[in-house]
Amino acid sequence: MKFTLSWLKDHLDTDASLGDILSALTRVGLEVEGVENPAERLSGFRIARVLTAERHPQADKLQVLSVDAGNGPLQVVCGAPNARAGLVGVFGLPGATVPANGMVLRVAAIRGVESNGMMCSTRELELGEDHDGIIELPGDATVGTDFASYAQLDDPVIDVSVTPNRPDCMGVRGIARDLAAAGLGSLKPLDACAVAGEGAGPDVRIDDAEGCRAFYAQGVSGVKNGESPEWLRRRLTAIGQKPISALVDVTNYVMIDLGRPLHVYDRAKLSGALVARAAKDGEEVLALNGRTYHLRAGMTVIADDAAVHDIGGVMGGEYSGVTADTTDVLIECAYFDPDAIARTGQALQLSSDARTRFERGVDPAFLDDGLAIATRMVVELCGGCPSEVTRVGEPPLEPRRYAYDPARAETLGGLAVAPERQRAILTSLGFTVDDDWQVTVPTWRPDIDGSADLVEEVIRIEGIDNVPSVPLARPAGVATPTATPTQKLERRVRRAAAARGLDEAVTWSFVSEDAAAAFGGGAWTLANPISEELKVMRPSLLPGLLSAAERNLKRGAEGVRLFELGRRYLAGGKDGAADERATLGLVLAGNAHTRGWRTGKAAAFDAFDAKAEALALLAAAGAPVDNLQVMGADGVWSGEAWHPGQSGTLRLGPKTVLAAFGMLHPRTLKAFDLAGSVAAVELYLDAIPAKRGASGFMRTPYAPPALQQVRRDFAFVVPEGVSADALTRAVKGADKASIVSARVFDVFTGAGVEPGTKSVALEIVLQPGEKSFTDAELKAISDKVVAAAAKQGATLRG
Repeated sequence: MKFTLSWLKDHLDTDASLGDILSALTRVGLEVEGVENPAERLSGFRIARVLTAERHPQADKLQVLSVDAGNGPLQVVCGAPNARAGLVGVFGLPGATVPANGMVLRVAAIRGVESNGMMCSTRELELGEDHDGIIELPGDATVGTDFASYAQLDDPVIDVSVTPNRPDCMGVRGIARDLAAAGLGSLKPLDACAVAGEGAGPDVRIDDAEGCRAFYAQGVSGVKNGESPEWLRRRLTAIGQKPISALVDVTNYVMIDLGRPLHVYDRAKLSGALVARAAKDGEEVLALNGRTYHLRAGMTVIADDAAVHDIGGVMGGEYSGVTADTTDVLIECAYFDPDAIARTGQALQLSSDARTRFERGVDPAFLDDGLAIATRMVVELCGGCPSEVTRVGEPPLEPRRYAYDPARAETLGGLAVAPERQRAILTSLGFTVDDDWQVTVPTWRPDIDGSADLVEEVIRIEGIDNVPSVPLARPAGVATPTATPTQKLERRVRRAAAARGLDEAVTWSFVSEDAAAAFGGGAWTLANPISEELKVMRPSLLPGLLSAAERNLKRGAEGVRLFELGRRYLAGGKDGAADERATLGLVLAGNAHTRGWRTGKAAAFDAFDAKAEALALLAAAGAPVDNLQVMGADGVWSGEAWHPGQSGTLRLGPKTVLAAFGMLHPRTLKAFDLAGSVAAVELYLDAIPAKRGASGFMRTPYAPPALQQVRRDFAFVVPEGVSADALTRAVKGADKASIVSARVFDVFTGAGVEPGTKSVALEIVLQPGEKSFTDAELKAISDKVVAAAAKQGATLRG
């Protein structure tokens, strides 16, 4: 919401400085986003008179001017066709910056003739679109005067951010009311006297009472539509509104000044009565932005007997818009349902200043006054004879009253404010406060809903900075832990992942339908998504991580190691709700290490890198890693996303899946525009069994065994179909009292190994108890290992 300082002072009688006003705006909840003074951009431009104008010796379309800008004649080369001796215009001194293009003016030679500055056009100073010639000012303008001061452009433009709950501040008067309540002056009375009319009012009616609650209209005959006066064009231009014509500018001015959108129709282009009705499927309207919109049934429109002329409360139509030839107009002032406006604007993907105000809620009691003010301005600027006012329908004017206890300002808002001060604040904001503290809400504040909102009004005007900081009461003794077991688990896993060199990412919980489909499809689709790319609740954390990896790799990252802790959303929750599952996703893409004299050429990540990360993070989470089985991805919901020959799962038994790991399927990578190979991990934190017994902060004491471990290596020849995990588990179970671990350190196929088989070398770690192993005991354990391996079809390699 933009407005100028002088515009604000039309409603606010104040001597406050600009700095005080800006500070007060932010203090009452209207955050100042920026302040710009047009005079600062025009500091190097002066009023100048052309003394002489002669043809340029080297160019037919250029002239050499002698210009007086207050400090004696200066030579200037100019190409404007209207440049002539005696003309008074705007001159840019050397060193000034041209607002339109940022060019810094310097003394330069143009076709061999020295030029000391520039005579400027309206467009070059960003004061209009005229570029056919240089600016012409009245002959009595004082030469040498600063142009910004002469043109009354020394008027700061303030840009404030208005929250959606404050539709009353979508007009300058509403902002002035807040500042007056904050003690920066007094609110000036508003002149809203009705304009006496003659003859019957326009023929209007309502056929869609749900979409349009009230429709007021007044006609003006014999108008002459032309250019708006300078003060009006200057104000609209200052806030970024393009002046069009007096009739259109009046509606824009009233909308910004008072927060009341209106529309003006050319009555000569209407056929029959003007009706607020529901649109029919397939109807079309050419809007004022030049685009044709296809309407849906139920959208509120303004139409006559022939066609639709207006998307009610959103944007007017091109056909019935006013032009320079317009002589008779109909001024519409209506109240549209905020929800209907929001649905229509969203369905048509059409935004406008009117929609912004209507969908937030305009003042339903301001129809007569808004129409009267607009009609008076039309008559003053364009002439004409107004008709009587036609009023159809009833705006929602049901009073809202709430019982209020002044003590709540302290108990709820934390600030003790005297009751009479609270009464004064509420009264200054337009509320009516009875003796028994029954508070009536003004019609322009649809956001007030209960006494808590009244407390908010008191606190923000009194000053939220005045609310004292009070520490919360602390119970005596040692505070009990507040983190849940799930939170503790996530903290451990997060720390472990970061310690292993992984970068944490935070991605959206929503993904596109295509991204979800790559991982089995989403179970939950949003009814009102932010965009089509954020439509489905993610069934996995990997889509977001893959998109992040894709962006990083395309920006030159050689290797990407990302993880995220979050929730995936599956079907099957209680009472039809989404089933949220705590999950850790991990993506390894690009090169595992860069090339170098020690590492050789760059190497990509593989499935074993993913498995190592999965095991390390599961160990950090407290999972029984030694008891895990490596199995295929069969039965996992997202199994098709993984490469069938280079992926697997880590399970406790055949049904409890703790993690999926490995390489992603090329089809999955193609869906995310990723080249090469990508390894990934998904840890299902909700599946990790909780530890039994009490949990505490103390670690168990370190008690190393008294005797050293014994290591023995075995090489077995096994059929290719036997997994190393099955062989390792069988060997480890051969003597559970002595064997503490078994791991694969080599797999070999080729010369010396029969086709269809492979050689798997295992390292067995034995831990003696009270005494060292004897040779006989070691041999007995070795025999048990060989026997256990034989049950898996393995034979000891000779």
